[in-house]
Amino acid sequence: MEAPGTRFDASLALAGAGKMGSALLRAWLDRGYNPRKISVIEPRPSPELVELARAKGFVLGAPTRPTQVLVLAMKPQNLDEAAAGLAPFASRDTLVVSILAGKTIANVAARLPHATAIVRAMPNLPAAVGRGMAALAANAAATPSQRATAGALLAAAGQVEWLAGEELIDAAAAVSGSGPAYVFYLAEALARAGTALGLPLDVAARLARATVEGAGELSFQCQESTVAELRENVTSRGGTTAAALEILMAQDGLTPLIERAVKAAKQRAAALSG
Repeated sequence: MEAPGTRFDASLALAGAGKMGSALLRAWLDRGYNPRKISVIEPRPSPELVELARAKGFVLGAPTRPTQVLVLAMKPQNLDEAAAGLAPFASRDTLVVSILAGKTIANVAARLPHATAIVRAMPNLPAAVGRGMAALAANAAATPSQRATAGALLAAAGQVEWLAGEELIDAAAAVSGSGPAYVFYLAEALARAGTALGLPLDVAARLARATVEGAGELSFQCQESTVAELRENVTSRGGTTAAALEILMAQDGLTPLIERAVKAAKQRAAALSG
């Protein structure tokens, strides 16, 4: 988790501890972030969060002064309501990291007027198991050190990708933010195809799920190969896989369908951000 210029003993306030906020919190604690530097602002803490606070020693409640880092992880629709209470903890020296889907840097800046350095991040659900993918974009006020801090905070739960500008966030959200759902649906479709060929539903579901899990792990471990090369490695000329790919890679096959789906997700993300 260490990176040049980052400070992992910096005071940090996490506003919102739902699925994604809790996933990041656990990742930070697992990577050695000093829990006594962390305050978690969650109006309705779960029993698990209360127990985690007791076990690890972070503050479950608002900090007493502005923090060096403020991470916004509440539900996006709650930003307006929460902003008034959060404003005292965001000074001109505070790095604000927002993972609020559909909320732009300008949205955040308007509600936290004393904050200057703002990073917008789009993580995804696999962060909960340390295999997330987060796309990040920063405003001009964020210093190299603050960018490094934001990147390392998200990298604690997986991989990060810095974008050239915030205008690319919606595209990233359509690919990696929503992407896990596409993969899960692929597993569903594989299982249904198996049952159509006579496999029992439970067997087809296990075969499909294990196949997606294994393919993902193989892709993760073989970083030197492109996914196209990995596909070619399991495709014998004239074999069964080639027969299936002939359908999937046809002109009206999977690629144009995925392109339409991702475009629809991007358009929806743009609509939500106003």
